[in-house]
Amino acid sequence: MKRVVNSLVTHLSTLVLLAGAAAVTVGAGMLSLPAGFITGGGLAIAGAVLSMWGEDETK
Repeated sequence: MKRVVNSLVTHLSTLVLLAGAAAVTVGAGMLSLPAGFITGGGLAIAGAVLSMWGEDETK
């Protein structure tokens, strides 16, 4: 259980980013399904770029 908590704390910023992107995507999808897909794709690309930039700091 301690390993799970430590892992969640370590990756908290990534999990918050993912939850926020999901919330924005669902909200846009409620207005229009294509808008939800476009928003989700844009946020996925932004999240991947931020993740790649953050890899250098963890090593």
